[in-house]
Amino acid sequence: MNKLELIGTLKDEARLSKAEAAKVVEIFFEAMSEALANGKRVEIRGLCSFYVKEYDSYVGRNPKTGEKVRIKPKRLPFFKAGKELRERVDNR
Repeated sequence: MNKLELIGTLKDEARLSKAEAAKVVEIFFEAMSEALANGKRVEIRGLCSFYVKEYDSYVGRNPKTGEKVRIKPKRLPFFKAGKELRERVDNR
């Protein structure tokens, strides 16, 4: 399912106009993105959680040349499926 399909489903299920459904989806994703950008955890009970992992800098290698390269510290978002979602997917 992509974003447009999600908007279509929300429109049909909640009996909203397409513009209203699109606005709801935009608000939802923007709020999640903003929370993750601020290092906060986002949890949707029964479905999943998103969190940010921080990595220190380290020395890696350029795969083409083998040259040592200093990798900057970084923060990456991670997804973890909830128990109910895992069970639902597994039982299909």
